[in-house]
Amino acid sequence: MADSPFPRISRSGLLRTTLNSSMAPQNLSHSLLILEQSNAEQEDRSLMENTADDLDRGQSRMDVLYPQFFDVLQTQGAGQEAFEVIQALTHVCRGVMEQLELDIDHGMGGEQGTRQRESMLTWLRQEINTWRLLHALFYDRILLQTDRPVDDEMQDGPTLGGSEKEVIQQLYALNATLREYQLVVDWLEACYDRGEQPNPLHAHDRMMAWENTLFQLENLQCAAFGKGHEIVTRLDPDASVREKRPLHALDEEDNLRLSRAIFELIRSGRVDDGLKLCKHFGQTWRAAILEGWRLHEDPNFEQNVSGLHEKMPIEGNPRRDIWKRCAWMLADSKNYDEYSRATAGVFSGHLGSLKTLLHSNWHDLLWAHLKVQIDIRVESEIRGCCLKNYQPMPDDYWNGRMTMEQIFDELNVAKDASVRDYAQGQLGIIQRHLILDTCGELIQHMVRWVEKDTAQQSPHQLRFMAHIVLFLRQIGRVEQEQKAEKIIAAYVEALIAMGEPQLIAYYTASLSNPVQVKLYSRFLEQVEQKRPRELAVDAALQAGLDVEQITRVTVENIRLAHHPLGEFGEPQSGEISAIDQRKISALEWLTYLPEQRGELLWQANAMIRTYLASSKVECMRQTFRMVPADIVQQLVSLYGSVDNIPPREECCLKEYLCYKVYLSGVDSFVEWNRLQQNKPKKPLASHAASSQDNFTERMASERKEQAHRSEVVRWEHKLKEQAKQTIETLYNVLMFPDKGWLVDPFIPKLPENAVQLNWEHRLLQMEKLRSICIPEIALLLNEVMFKSGDFAGCVRLADEISSENRQLYKVYTKHKLAELLAKIADASLELLNSKLDPWGYPITT
Repeated sequence: MADSPFPRISRSGLLRTTLNSSMAPQNLSHSLLILEQSNAEQEDRSLMENTADDLDRGQSRMDVLYPQFFDVLQTQGAGQEAFEVIQALTHVCRGVMEQLELDIDHGMGGEQGTRQRESMLTWLRQEINTWRLLHALFYDRILLQTDRPVDDEMQDGPTLGGSEKEVIQQLYALNATLREYQLVVDWLEACYDRGEQPNPLHAHDRMMAWENTLFQLENLQCAAFGKGHEIVTRLDPDASVREKRPLHALDEEDNLRLSRAIFELIRSGRVDDGLKLCKHFGQTWRAAILEGWRLHEDPNFEQNVSGLHEKMPIEGNPRRDIWKRCAWMLADSKNYDEYSRATAGVFSGHLGSLKTLLHSNWHDLLWAHLKVQIDIRVESEIRGCCLKNYQPMPDDYWNGRMTMEQIFDELNVAKDASVRDYAQGQLGIIQRHLILDTCGELIQHMVRWVEKDTAQQSPHQLRFMAHIVLFLRQIGRVEQEQKAEKIIAAYVEALIAMGEPQLIAYYTASLSNPVQVKLYSRFLEQVEQKRPRELAVDAALQAGLDVEQITRVTVENIRLAHHPLGEFGEPQSGEISAIDQRKISALEWLTYLPEQRGELLWQANAMIRTYLASSKVECMRQTFRMVPADIVQQLVSLYGSVDNIPPREECCLKEYLCYKVYLSGVDSFVEWNRLQQNKPKKPLASHAASSQDNFTERMASERKEQAHRSEVVRWEHKLKEQAKQTIETLYNVLMFPDKGWLVDPFIPKLPENAVQLNWEHRLLQMEKLRSICIPEIALLLNEVMFKSGDFAGCVRLADEISSENRQLYKVYTKHKLAELLAKIADASLELLNSKLDPWGYPITT
């Protein structure tokens, strides 16, 4: 097995791990080295960011975690590399902590800024501690336990007759449960924080033990605190208890401080430092007492077998059983201070003495329970496997055996409210289930938090939970994928609010396809500018998202969204409203990939049908401009030839050309109507000529009249040409080839997804538009020809409408058909007035 960045378990004494000596990885991956370089670059820019950071009171420092977690996860792999990722995430959080601590030291943000930064530091410490717990436990469960057979029931059991140390070494190697207990203890000791409590020995230096008592005993007549104050008469360690008298008041105070300092060192896992402290303050007997818990091993038995005659030092305490019985009695006694009792209780498995002192902190109580459980299991194994008679332990000692579940149940109903609050809070629940290895229940709790209190969950809480779920998924501990996705999706929604496309795309890619489409399309709906849209599409492509489906859903969501009337303000006549502008602009999402040209036509045509039915011609024109002018060539190039174009795209292409012809006809009519209504005005008539009019004024008037006649001639010619063009473009609508205007071409079969496309509804819309637009086009055409004097053309229009070839008459209602025939009748009347028959032919007798 490859070396791990997490320290290996080193078995000595009670087989402690090296977790509490150093949590920093020794061989970080290349990604972590790159991350450190990135942190160095950020420090170079810190001076520029100080002003902004001062305004947001450290929030920008915390928000750096989003992209940095993303950078770390990009290097994620399977197996052991996943644990390197956890180490890297811890490293990132620690870097942010250091920045916040520097800001607090510099007084940035004033009092409020300091309070907010301290709150962030508290959260980061708890998050780092949880990452360290997760790494320690699952590194053992995934990598170490898979390399050896797991046998919690000790089917084979340790070797009988071995030394205490050998027996416990084998026990730790075989019993994964006990090993996990020890890992949690090491984690609790590594994370121990004294808080803001003062150093109990800050005012002391190396000295002789109990020097004030010694001085008073030697100078009893000159005692500084008066004669008659009873103190011990001897200075042996048991004198105070035996004589039931106190030490000198100052020594009592010093003794209590030393006991407290020793216990805090033991609580933080620094037993050897506690021994040094005892020796430093002259209480060598206390140091000797603290050595009594060590497991006994005499290596000379094995050495003698091998033929070596050099005597090896004996390890541990050969009378450990007697020492332990005495330590239990000390912890159970009321004659000692609470710190001394708790210190003895740690090594003798006396839970009551520990709970008396550590009753107000969840982590301290958990540590106390686990220390006792480890002690009971170790002692039980030693007495069962070592061939030696041991002093019996009290029944209360053996009755203290509990399972991990029972421990957590007791913490949940602890007397202290702060312990209960933490146990029932998010971090307490997360840490409990990580320790119990009940990942399914942990995910269920997270889902409830996300569903019930989404607004109350900070983005950093969501980030934390999402990355726990991603790690559990990576190591195969996620059973219900749908619930895990809800947590990741909640984090993605928080990222959407921040608008970082790379992060959104990366985490969205870890979800199932329907959720991917739903979330990323929701993000795209918020992106309005061209450059951010390009970045969002690029990020989705890099993350491997289904960009075609996402952009299609995005456009459909925007196109079909319902907005209350007047929400964006009503536009003036001929202008495009903000709602319509947003819908039309959404078509840009379908222009980035050449493969989506067919989808672009489909969505554009759907918009145009709506706008045409609402008589929003300007919206039609704007929508039409979103489609590339060479769309036909692009489709042919995409599918190789015209014959290979799929049915949907073929129908969309003809529909698009129908609208193109329609807009051309309408625009031509608008231009003709403008010209027709803007005939050059005749110049104002001059005053009646008189004998006083001079020649110059008459000449000027004649030139104006001549210029007007020329302008009228040009206008008449231009109007005639425009009328001819307009008649042609309007006839193009009526005479559209291949079954007619807005009629699909013949296709062998409907598209495979015709139901999803709502194909029948589209056909109904097109038929309705034919019944609206074709009669209107015919009326426009009749108006142009009538006003242009082409009365015979008006009559021929009736032939086109009644022709069985195109059957245009079928789109008419009786009312609209009567209206058209009445106008054609007017044209026939004009023909009769011109001495022609009603059809425009000369009358023959």
